[in-house]
Amino acid sequence: MVVAVICALAGLFIGYSMAKSGIEKAYKRAQKDAESIIKKAEQDAAELKRKTIVEAREEVHRLREEVEAELRRREQEIRLIEERLLKREEMLSKREEMVEKKESSLEQLRVQLEMAKRKIEQREKELDEKFTELAGMTVEEARQIVLEEARSRYEHDLAVMFKQIKERYEEEAEKEAKKIIAAAVQRYAPEYVGEITVSTVSLPNDEMKGRIIGREGRNIRAFEKITGVDLVIDDTPEVVVLSSFNPIRREIARITLEKLVADGRIHPARIEEMYEKAKQEVEKAIKEAGQEAVLKVGVTAIHPELVKLLGKLKYRTSYGQNVLAHSIEVAQLAALMAEELGLDAEKAKRGGLLHDIGKALDHEVEGSHTEIGTEIVRRYGEPEYVVNMIMSHHGEVEPTCPESVLVAAADALSAARPGARRESLENYIKRLVKMEKIAMGFKNVEKAYAIQAGREIRVIVEPDKVDDAEAEKMAYEIAKKIEEEVEYPGVLKVVVIREKRSIAYAK
Repeated sequence: MVVAVICALAGLFIGYSMAKSGIEKAYKRAQKDAESIIKKAEQDAAELKRKTIVEAREEVHRLREEVEAELRRREQEIRLIEERLLKREEMLSKREEMVEKKESSLEQLRVQLEMAKRKIEQREKELDEKFTELAGMTVEEARQIVLEEARSRYEHDLAVMFKQIKERYEEEAEKEAKKIIAAAVQRYAPEYVGEITVSTVSLPNDEMKGRIIGREGRNIRAFEKITGVDLVIDDTPEVVVLSSFNPIRREIARITLEKLVADGRIHPARIEEMYEKAKQEVEKAIKEAGQEAVLKVGVTAIHPELVKLLGKLKYRTSYGQNVLAHSIEVAQLAALMAEELGLDAEKAKRGGLLHDIGKALDHEVEGSHTEIGTEIVRRYGEPEYVVNMIMSHHGEVEPTCPESVLVAAADALSAARPGARRESLENYIKRLVKMEKIAMGFKNVEKAYAIQAGREIRVIVEPDKVDDAEAEKMAYEIAKKIEEEVEYPGVLKVVVIREKRSIAYAK
């Protein structure tokens, strides 16, 4: 039994020794693994640090390049601004020089005038003294005698002149009255004869005229009552005429009649149905026309009602010129001039587009189109400069900003552009004859011709009796007289030609 205990103790000792040896080996292996892991971690950390430093350097290099590029761009912009400022300074310097030269010339002219005035006064004083010595009377007594003699001698001439002036102004007043009445009639829309008051509708055959008239004229009466437009049916084959001074109402009636003709069923109920459809189409076209005009010009934040009123201008004309197209052209011209002068092009475009907005309203509103336009743009919150542009483009008030002057100039340019406006052939011929007659009424004029569709008149004078100074004065006087006595669109050019021709014949 003792032997067994000893054997057990020996086995335990051996097992403990072996376990201790295994533990020590495992500890050494773990220590080696830990050292290798630490070493690898240190290597990884060094590698990561190296990569981070490289990336940071690359990022710094990239940021430096971006900053340098931005600096170069800024420097280029600054150079451009400096160049523009230099150009502006040069322009201002030139203008200052021109102003100084004009002031200097004006001062010289003022001095010359003052000297001439003194000479005239001295001469008058000498003549008065001489006259007093000769007549043995005072200057006042002599003046009274001269006035009495002039009154008795020229009383008849003064009466004739008064009659001519009276007749001339009565004629001008009649022209202005006709112009105002024509404008009022177009807005009011009663029956009137004119070139822009009728529309024609083609028919497939003359049998359709009877169907349009209807039994005992019930269809034509219903059509005229519903549309408010006169329907004229005459002997012209396959054509009927719609007459009205209201262009929108006339357009609705035209579309209604075309729909009825295409459908073939014509009776009062069908007329009313087609009228409603045509009305919706025209209202849609008005809205689209206004939106297209706003987009074309590039004006933003306009009230929808103003857009609708702009669309109505599509159906209004002035001397045959479409008012909406005219408004768009005025806006674009004013903006171009504003850009050239360094002014606010957006303000010019807005005012140019809305300057004739008052023409879109009908007879329910009283006043001129400028007064109506002023009221309507104020109602829909437009700025005061737009109000001033509307009121000043016909000279009713003074412009408060330079853009208002540009809108007025653009309005005149658009109207004066060749082919923009038209008039009847009869009035056109009368105008040309009257201009030539006025020019021929001046002394020493040989011939006068109206050319360039009545926008220029050339006057040929006798060269032996008219010198250059008199020719220049004559051109001014003819232009003023035509301006006073003749009504014409746009600008008229007067050219006085003075040339000497020497002719010889060889035999």
